[in-house]
Order: sequence, then structure tokens, then C-alpha cells
Amino acid sequence: MSSPGEINGLLGLLDDPDEDIYLAVAEKIIALGREIIPRLESVWETTRETEIQERIETLIHRVYFKDLQQDFLDWADSEHPELLQGAILLSRYHFPGLNEAEVIAGFDQYRKSVWLELNNFMSPLEQVHVINSILYRHYHIQGHELAERKPVHFFISSLLDTHQGNTYAIGILYLSLCELLDIPIFAVDVPRQFIFAYIDTVHNYIFPDKEGIPQIQFYLDPSTGVLFNHQDVMAYMKKINAPDQSVMVTPMSARQIMRKMLQELAQCYRYNKEAQKAGDMESLIAVLDRDTGV
Repeated sequence: MSSPGEINGLLGLLDDPDEDIYLAVAEKIIALGREIIPRLESVWETTRETEIQERIETLIHRVYFKDLQQDFLDWADSEHPELLQGAILLSRYHFPGLNEAEVIAGFDQYRKSVWLELNNFMSPLEQVHVINSILYRHYHIQGHELAERKPVHFFISSLLDTHQGNTYAIGILYLSLCELLDIPIFAVDVPRQFIFAYIDTVHNYIFPDKEGIPQIQFYLDPSTGVLFNHQDVMAYMKKINAPDQSVMVTPMSARQIMRKMLQELAQCYRYNKEAQKAGDMESLIAVLDRDTGV
């Protein structure tokens, strides 16, 4: 951290009309990290100059986003990135002061509610019925179409708070519950959709020494809990002229899911004419694209 005198000097140059000087000052302020934010907020509160306030707001956003990029990079580089943690990180983009512990505690309430209703003798359909009953009837989760173009519906923290979300926010909640409760429901790569499959592992009777064969029991729309079968998916694939091979039995990874979500959120911001935010999402996608395993 720079000395108080140096910080005061930098803050005193926020109104400099020379763009080059301001950009140099801005980079130095951003490099100070989150510790500078209270000082920036204090200056914002005491100035009446709209231009300075706008500059400060931009700087605060850039400081938060730089911090978020590093955390997102650490998440993507971890050996087994947790999908829920990735979604919480993304929520920090919209809610910079987010209390992550409160989000995790809220999620744990859902987990406990589902766990109490499950037992080891349930069929796949019965397991899904329990999850759907808890999410859509007990907690009254309401799904919103992506076509509504509301960014807030992408964020898991908002979903847990308001019970409103789109297929990605609800889907990540659903997948995270299934992962912790050992229910084999996974996202599968169907073009232009975010849908799940219940994938059982069937014993290989022909080659008993080899691993079991993955078999899809049914598909699921996470925004509504509606189930559909293989024929329904094939009909959709034919409708969009996609090859059958596009329906993969291999589950999508947490990185792949986050990438797909970030692409949709970037499109949402572009539709709302928020180019900077769309660019921020592209920056996060670039973090994932460094790894060819995405």
C-alpha cells in the first residue's frame, strides 16, 4: 500500500482534464486493490462533480473486477472446480459486497430439505420427484425465460434470495444439490439448450472386468422440472438440423457449464446495450479458454 500522502495525491488528480494523466492515475489506483475502495467512496460522497463521480464509479468497478478475475482464475485452475463456487464468484460481479457465507448457508437449507425426503430405495423418478417438489412447490422457485434478457436472473445469490431465476441459475442449484446428494444428474451438451440427463451406470455383462456403461434414463429441464425422453431430444435435434451425435452421454464439466452461462450472460448484456459488462463476461470466458480442457 502506498503512503497516505501518495494516495491523497492520486485522489487529487481524479479531476485532471488531461486524459493521459487521468489514465495513468487510474492504473495506479486500481493497482492498490480493494483497500482503496473506502477512500474512493469517501471522495464520491464529498464531490458534487458528476464527471468525477462517474470516474470513481468506473474505478471501483475495475478494482472489484480485477479482484474477481483473479479469484475466477484460481477457481478455473483448481483440480476439481466446484460449480456452486463458480456461480457464487459470478454473483459477485453483480453484487460486489456479496457475503459468500450467507449464500452457502442459504444453499445448505435447500440441501437439508431435499436430503430429509430422500432414501436409498428410491427409483430415479422418485428421486427427481423429491427434488422437484422441494424446489418448485416448497420453495416456490420460479423459472424465467432467457428471452426476458434480465441479467439478475443468472445469479445464484439472487435466486436463493428471491426464488426467481433462469435455467442457468436454477440449473446450477439443481446440479449442486445432486452432486452433494450422490444423484447422477448431469448437464449434457445439447445445442442451444441447457438440459440435464439422469445417467445410470449399467454393469457390463459382456466384459465384466470393464467399467460400467453409462445409460441415460431421461432428460430434465431445470427451469421447470419437466421430464422428457430420448425421442423428444431427437425430435428437437432434427428440428434444428443438428446431428444426433450432438447429444453427448459424457457430462459437461463445471468449466464448460460456466462458459456456456457466461456466453448467454454476455449476449444478455449486449441486448441491453451494456457493452462494457458484455466485455467483462468475454474476459472471464478468456480465463476459461486458456485451458484447452474447457
